[in-house]
Amino acid sequence: MSKTKRVYIILVVLLIVVALAAIAYGAVAISVADMFSSISHWLRGEKPANIYEGVFLQIRLPRVLLCMITGAVLSVSGVLMQGLFRNPIVEPGLIGTSAGAAFGASVVFVLAAGMGAGMQRLTGSLLVPLFAFGGGLLATYTVYLLARGSRQLNVTILLLIGIAINAVGLSGTGFMSYIARDPQARSITFWNLGTFSGASWFQVWITGTVAAIVFLIASGYAKQLNALALGEEQAMHAGVDPEKLKRRIMFFNTAMVSVATAFVGVISFMGLIVPHLMRMFVGSDNRKLLPASMLAGAMLLTLADMGARLLLAPAELPIGIITALVGAPAFIILLKKAHILQPKGGGYD
Repeated sequence: MSKTKRVYIILVVLLIVVALAAIAYGAVAISVADMFSSISHWLRGEKPANIYEGVFLQIRLPRVLLCMITGAVLSVSGVLMQGLFRNPIVEPGLIGTSAGAAFGASVVFVLAAGMGAGMQRLTGSLLVPLFAFGGGLLATYTVYLLARGSRQLNVTILLLIGIAINAVGLSGTGFMSYIARDPQARSITFWNLGTFSGASWFQVWITGTVAAIVFLIASGYAKQLNALALGEEQAMHAGVDPEKLKRRIMFFNTAMVSVATAFVGVISFMGLIVPHLMRMFVGSDNRKLLPASMLAGAMLLTLADMGARLLLAPAELPIGIITALVGAPAFIILLKKAHILQPKGGGYD
């Protein structure tokens, strides 16, 4: 058995263990017997037999599934963005995708009542994901256009422009919070910190469907991303159209990140840390890195969410606080390893 297959098996086992633990532990403990009986009753079309089965089926299970899907989405997004920009310190939160999606969603939170009844009937529950997708795509494409040089992207400029676009997105979200009523402002505040407390089966189906479609499409572009890593000229010699590849990857990547962000809020650094961890075990080949990051991201975000629920139980800590607390120091370490934070000379004496 190859090393990569062993890594996949270990990740699958860890994911199952963490998922079962996340379902079992919380404000209400759920036994494995209650889990199986709840599923049995559901398959027979019967109602939950007790409160534990109800909590499992209506609250805990959709939350864990949505958490797993979101972790996989953010991690795969990190792999795609790092391959697209040919740099290991890029992730959706750094180049404006999450902030743009957050602004688009906040517009709906605050101004939905003033939107036309026809638009609301047409889009229904998809109104927030659609606006989040538009905001995320606009922000990402703006960063890409501004940072693109004559031959290749300047990573330092990319990060600086990403910071600027993030600031614009956060300012827009802040303005929406300012003009919102108290319940709306409170929802935006908690949503910006990231939370799975409102997870539902509808969110699981929508996010899961979009994620599954993008995962399948992204797997088909793995070889092209490998070729792009050698440089655009070399990729063209290998039969890859770099500009077409970039447009497609950015579109599909923004779609899944924006949909996930619209439902659970902003969760930073997952797309940055997980691909780096997996490169240590499976290498840089995107054909291996994409599925490994998908499994690892699902497992790690589920573990973080379980910590968010248990650390201050029965209260709940926003998951974005945990991911930022762990991810920010890791990002600084990555910057130092990439020599971006090293002095270049030319400073004042």
